[in-house]
Amino acid sequence: MKALQVQGFDQAPELVDVAMPQPTAGEALIRIHACSLNFADLLMTKGKYQDTPPLPFTLGLEMAGEVISLGPDTDGPAPGTRVAIYAGQGGLAEYGCFPADRMVPLPDAMSYEDAAAFQIAYGTSHVVLDHRARMQPGETLLVLGAAGGVGLTAVEIGKLMGATVIACARGQDKLEIARAAGADHLIDAKTADIRAEVKALGGADVVYDPVGGEQWEAAFRACKPEARLIPIGFASGDVPQIPANHVMVKNLTILGLYYGAYRNFAPKVLTDSMTQLFKWYEEGALKPHVSHVLPLERADEALELLRSRKSTGKVVVTP
Repeated sequence: MKALQVQGFDQAPELVDVAMPQPTAGEALIRIHACSLNFADLLMTKGKYQDTPPLPFTLGLEMAGEVISLGPDTDGPAPGTRVAIYAGQGGLAEYGCFPADRMVPLPDAMSYEDAAAFQIAYGTSHVVLDHRARMQPGETLLVLGAAGGVGLTAVEIGKLMGATVIACARGQDKLEIARAAGADHLIDAKTADIRAEVKALGGADVVYDPVGGEQWEAAFRACKPEARLIPIGFASGDVPQIPANHVMVKNLTILGLYYGAYRNFAPKVLTDSMTQLFKWYEEGALKPHVSHVLPLERADEALELLRSRKSTGKVVVTP
């Protein structure tokens, strides 16, 4: 079968032929129909992600497909079941073996492409805003990188939770995508003074930041007292330093969030979150924005779309 593997951190990922895997106890073999890309995939190619597997490994954190078989003495979705799984690696391949207890059966109306694009982006935003920030109806949510893979889901979920949403993204085209997702106010990160515009709107109660760098600094200074700030990632490449004296004076709270860690220490947080998210999807309240769908043979192009920030929402590869 074909798989996109990282053979070395000093070279580009390669599409290679590998042996068909066989499920062991606790695993299920799935035929992968769709795999969504994430910024973490880019970090993994350089060995810079906190959960980078040992070489060689197959890229692709989250995927959706059909169960083909179960390993010995394994309870899990029956063969033929359509499932999604957030496995951390292995999605950019034609087949894969993954823990059966992490597989989530798909709603009948959900496509493989939507399922692959759904888990990390929506899961991250929902766990951040509900479980971590405890955001309340009527609060003001500032979303940086609001047209990106996770930022756009924060706009949608923020509106579902009753917040006033300020969306910050680079360029009018991206801002219009955020507006369509429900944003109440738009700020162009290329031209605007983010701090001044957010303060003019009354300040932020919650800051959702997958960008870092100068945008974090501007948002930090535009917070209301007792605001909660959540660093999700650092797509700018600049990890900001947080002035503890300002945190103290304004009574701010900084909340860290690494979604993948919950798989190990509190998996019920993820299970409960995904149950709510699938309910919203079936009600038509959520719809993943997939800007590009490419075959496995063009996975290098798909990664470049992420690297060059030419995509909006999610990029999906279909083995």
